[in-house]
Amino acid sequence: MRREAAMSTIPNPLQNRLLAALPTEVYERLMPHLVSMHMPVGKVLYEAGNPEDYVYFPTDCIISLLYVVEDDASTEISVVGKEGIVGVAVLIIGGESITSQAIVQSAGHAYRLSATRLKHEFDRHGALFHLLLRYSQALIRQMAQNAVCNRFHTINQQLCRWLLLSLDRLSNNQLAMTQELIANLLSVRRERIMEAASKLQRLGLINYQDGLITVVDRPRLEELCCECYTVDKTEGNRLLAYGERPLPH
Repeated sequence: MRREAAMSTIPNPLQNRLLAALPTEVYERLMPHLVSMHMPVGKVLYEAGNPEDYVYFPTDCIISLLYVVEDDASTEISVVGKEGIVGVAVLIIGGESITSQAIVQSAGHAYRLSATRLKHEFDRHGALFHLLLRYSQALIRQMAQNAVCNRFHTINQQLCRWLLLSLDRLSNNQLAMTQELIANLLSVRRERIMEAASKLQRLGLINYQDGLITVVDRPRLEELCCECYTVDKTEGNRLLAYGERPLPH
């Protein structure tokens, strides 16, 4: 049976690339159990160490995975958008809890599915099994690249990379985000993010006003970014070349 995109204000599940890549029979087994969820900025999906019963497939939102230390300080270790799934660690590792915090970075929607239902499909060792293994490899690679970038590159370069990674997961060139939240995600002082963002605005690469960042000149933003973004994109495209059907508009 051919799957058609439904005309609705709620994003279609097939806007998530993992779901779109599934064979029709697998998708149709999961579809009745997918629940559309509004994802406002700041919504916490997982707390580190707590048991979780659901996984999430973003369609037009961005979710940050944060590593939290004892004094409640945190740093972003990866971002997940329409290319992936939040909560895959529970399925792959086989544990009952998430080791990082998951928080909505950019508002939108996602589809929720019970971990039990996904695990049942995963245990068939079919198409979903192989897709999630590939996605897990991509996520681990992104985490490693984040560690390298945070260690060796400037705040300006890190901000450029962060903006580009976020834009890759959105349908336009605008990102609603406060400087304070960016600073928290990158684990730096807000003043340093203000300086970096002001420099990009003076150079005509972005406009920043009332918590809305508009990228005006993406090619130049990519030029100022460190090599980590190119590595991110090249390896990500290779690992996440799922061969999915065209996504709905």
